[in-house]
Amino acid sequence: MDLVLREMTLDDLPILFEHQRDPAANEMAVFPPRDWEAFVAHDARIRSDPTLIRRTVVVDDEVVGWIGCFGDEQREVGYWYDRAVWGRGIATASLAALLDEVTERPLFAHVAATNVGSVKVLERCGFVEVEREGTDVEEIVYRLA
Repeated sequence: MDLVLREMTLDDLPILFEHQRDPAANEMAVFPPRDWEAFVAHDARIRSDPTLIRRTVVVDDEVVGWIGCFGDEQREVGYWYDRAVWGRGIATASLAALLDEVTERPLFAHVAATNVGSVKVLERCGFVEVEREGTDVEEIVYRLA
């Protein structure tokens, strides 16, 4: 597998937009999809933040998702992948590559307790559960020291 994390471009947006509209992914992440206008507006806000690190994940020359690091007081990681590549180790490999690039610690991640795949990815990369929060949706907070 040839995995590359590269700077995100505007040309990536239509592909990433479709990934975030996948009903199975939305259910698993307990995160609603955005319509195109909201997606592009959110992207514009993100691009204006100089502290944000956001990469497009490319495997064998195909865009398969994104990964990034964000936040002011508490730095967090986040990611989203095309369901077609789930279970292939891409999320774990991408996170490991990002952690090589982003050396600041601690880092945090929030994940829906029902998102078993993401829980495994975080734990494989050394993140440790530190708390659970939420009333409607239980989220696990992970920390990487």
